[in-house]
Amino acid sequence: MAMLLTRYWKWGLTILMGIGVFLFWGIGYPHALSYQEQYQLFLWTTDYFWERVSVAGGFADWLGECITQFYYYPWVGAVLLALLYMLLQRLFASLMPSAIYLLSFVPVVLLWWHMGNVSVLLSYAVAMVLVVGLVGLVGSVGLVGKVGMLGDVLVIPVIYWLLGPVVWLYAMLRVALNGWKWSWELLYVGAVMVFISAMILVQWPMTMITLSMTYFRVPMEIPVLQWLIPVAMAVMVGIGRYCRESRFGRWMWYCWQVVLIIVIGWFAYQKGYYKDVYELIWQDYQIRHEQWDKIIQRAKDHVVRTTFWSNSVNLALSQKRQLAEQMFDFYQSGDDALIMPRMRDLTSNLPSAEAYYRLGLVNSAQRYMFDIQESILNGKKSGRCTKRIVECMLVNGHYKSALKYIDLLKKSLYYRGWAEEAERVVTADAKTREQRVNAHPQLGRLRQIRFKNDFLYSHAEKDKIFGLLFMDNHDNKMALDYFIGEMLLRGNVQGVMQYMSWAQQYGGYSYMPVGYQDAVQCIQKHGDLPGSMYGAYVRRMMKR
Repeated sequence: MAMLLTRYWKWGLTILMGIGVFLFWGIGYPHALSYQEQYQLFLWTTDYFWERVSVAGGFADWLGECITQFYYYPWVGAVLLALLYMLLQRLFASLMPSAIYLLSFVPVVLLWWHMGNVSVLLSYAVAMVLVVGLVGLVGSVGLVGKVGMLGDVLVIPVIYWLLGPVVWLYAMLRVALNGWKWSWELLYVGAVMVFISAMILVQWPMTMITLSMTYFRVPMEIPVLQWLIPVAMAVMVGIGRYCRESRFGRWMWYCWQVVLIIVIGWFAYQKGYYKDVYELIWQDYQIRHEQWDKIIQRAKDHVVRTTFWSNSVNLALSQKRQLAEQMFDFYQSGDDALIMPRMRDLTSNLPSAEAYYRLGLVNSAQRYMFDIQESILNGKKSGRCTKRIVECMLVNGHYKSALKYIDLLKKSLYYRGWAEEAERVVTADAKTREQRVNAHPQLGRLRQIRFKNDFLYSHAEKDKIFGLLFMDNHDNKMALDYFIGEMLLRGNVQGVMQYMSWAQQYGGYSYMPVGYQDAVQCIQKHGDLPGSMYGAYVRRMMKR
């Protein structure tokens, strides 16, 4: 046993790290993986491949997206991430002397920290793994001296075009391994980028060409960690050239390396994974999978005072018919707590889009989903948004338009089965097509409760739209709950007292919901009702 531990302890640590990575992403943060998957639509076509590799860093981007599509099932994504982290550690360890072997885990910890930023794309990690592997391969075949320099002259432009600005890491590692006589490679990398900027990528900003390209979802924004990691790797390899382990101080060497890794790991978790951000991502993940009870239960203990949070919790309450009972037991952000106005980003309006869809306001849901997809700043499409757009088109009977989006989904992996089923519906004869849509549990219901005529309305008057939607179909209980809830949020006392009878007559309640009783009593006593949850909300709004 002692011999096995002595011989395979390095592999043991790598496997242990891989298990930790899997548990972290697969069990602790599966919602983060789902978040990444929903903002891309990887297509298995040659056109899609050539489109990606037509810009610098495109191959890393294509490969990163290929892996990210498997995040559709988070546990699969967690396995792939664990393998990627393990590969990075083993490849980097091959460049390090045994004296500081444990420092080969530092880049992995830093990468874990960096990936806490939800805008970091997997193309960055993929590019780093490939570059470190290439450096190890070049070293193993003995490409040094003039032959090695000539080889790098030819290889560096290829690396840059395939993997992007992480080619800087290749040059820095070559300098760290071979000495300052190789520092010309850094100047050569810069010259290659300037040439490509002037002759090929003339429309790209120089900052992106030299530093970011496809590694970050937000163009022109470059996180510090993105370049701290390569610099740290080069410094550690450079230090490794002069490190020699003394037998007497072996455990001291290992101890300070372990302490360093623990300290970096602590900072990574504290600074890289902001609780409130990931709480909202968790809510969206549960909405996507219709886990309403989980949202409601967790909302009792974890409150994020944002409109997104209120939209999500209220949507969950409405789906369990608890909005009338418990709405003001939870934080309400204001008159936008049920549905917020359109925001120009890729996340904020997701719960609002889901609420519109389930209310039967299909056109608004389609518009929100389209705007969300177009707000993905790196120009990618979204499988989740595209699927919902198709569903809205099917409800409205816009079959020819739906076919265009269905054709895209058919070229993906996890949306293909659904798209093929939708295509069979759309391409059937007119009578069969209508029968299939009407018989669908969700689409058929939406056809019954939606508005039949198109018209424009102001977001400021959405309470009236909820009321009209309910009057058009009294079976739309969600519209009734949102109608009364919106009036309560706005403090529309007259409207609440006038239409509260609708809740008794059409709401399907055996008694007046406690939340409504509280609100009515609070209104009747002009807010002087100790312990009233609605009264507490009104007082908080009045202080604004």
